[in-house]
Amino acid sequence: MSNNSSALAAPASSKKAGGFDLAYLLLEGRAFFALIAIIVVFSFLSPNYFTVSNFLTMANHVAIFGLLAVGMLLVILNGGIDLSVGSTLGLAGVVAGALMQGVTIAPLGVVLYPPVWVVAVLACALGGLVGLLNGVLIARFKVPAFVATLGVMYMARGVALLMTNGLTYNNLGGRAELGNTGFDALGFDRLFGVPTGVVVLVVVAVIASLVLNRTAFGRWLYASGGNERAAELSGVPVKGVQISVYVISGICAAIAGLILSSQLTSAGPTAGTTYELTAIAAVVIGGAALTGGRGTIRGTMLGAFVIGFLSDGLVIIGISSYWQTVFTGAVIVLAVLLNAVQYRRRVKAPQPSAGSTPSLPNAGAKAAA
Repeated sequence: MSNNSSALAAPASSKKAGGFDLAYLLLEGRAFFALIAIIVVFSFLSPNYFTVSNFLTMANHVAIFGLLAVGMLLVILNGGIDLSVGSTLGLAGVVAGALMQGVTIAPLGVVLYPPVWVVAVLACALGGLVGLLNGVLIARFKVPAFVATLGVMYMARGVALLMTNGLTYNNLGGRAELGNTGFDALGFDRLFGVPTGVVVLVVVAVIASLVLNRTAFGRWLYASGGNERAAELSGVPVKGVQISVYVISGICAAIAGLILSSQLTSAGPTAGTTYELTAIAAVVIGGAALTGGRGTIRGTMLGAFVIGFLSDGLVIIGISSYWQTVFTGAVIVLAVLLNAVQYRRRVKAPQPSAGSTPSLPNAGAKAAA
């Protein structure tokens, strides 16, 4: 029994017996070290990079990707994928823009201008509805996540285009006499000098981290993502968890859409195009496994900042947008390769020590059972 326990502990730690494994440290903390390297390199290349104002500006840009990445992480932990978050972001922004223009009630001959908080609540509810559609298709009708969310991605983008006829809603600041001002607060206001978007990201990330680490839902999520069948046999409401993570992902995308529209003071039907890929990249760079069951909010936030600070740094030093795409793609590929190395190290069976008898496969699992 003790031999089996030690055998299982060794790959989990992936450290040298009685020594310090530098490769393990670098591998586990790769997102953090990558972020530090990006800051050092671009600070050397541009005197305008390493300033408080620039960091706050970049963090405000990262808030959009970070919110999408939080929702995406929950989906990926469950072993799924959500390709519709970019379109959900665009649709939520368009709906908010339409509401800010006023809701016409033809039979009564009046135009209603809902307050900003009502606009925000309705946009988030729409995002949750899109996520619910994804979750029901995947959990109840067993549609593969890739196919279901791809279809919903096109549907959401199509609805946004139909609502606007391909045009953009501008001047979303509202008018004081109509009682619908304040929408720009999400994009331009600051709390203790920190942009509102960054504050929202921090609040959402902290809540998500507490849910994952301190609640039954978080344990259910990791369990169902690691082994869905075993989790179901253990009494975990697998379908409910699966639907819930897509609903949360949709709400996070809607919040990101509101912040982006506020920052731009406009809402267009093409907003958020390819953002779903950036969100997936942030999750992967943060160390989450695309197979599900492994990943953290901390790592995902670091991944989002790596992408955001890298992109903004390339802009500051005048690199072509085409090269930016190449660099970002290279970072994603490298992150996937490192993830493969990391999890291969964890599951690799240790070599039996001299004089010991090799244990049979699954012996540790049987002993634990």
